[in-house]
Amino acid sequence: MKSVGVFEGKTRFSALIADALKGEVTVITRNGKPVAEVGPIRPDRARGRQAVRRIRALRKRLAAQGKLKGLNVRDLIDEGRR
Repeated sequence: MKSVGVFEGKTRFSALIADALKGEVTVITRNGKPVAEVGPIRPDRARGRQAVRRIRALRKRLAAQGKLKGLNVRDLIDEGRR
């Protein structure tokens, strides 16, 4: 795992993305302290995004069928916690 400063990371961003596509992770530092990582997306994060898309599609279908009756996501979450 390599490390670069913020300025170098900004000027070499395209190269860091190319490295990420190869599976490499680069740590971005500010004043010598790590503050961020640039790397490939982990499979668990990709699954999380897919789940969000499925939930949004389901909510859209339910709203179109009139089954939500004005409830928003917060209301549904609160109802599930009772």
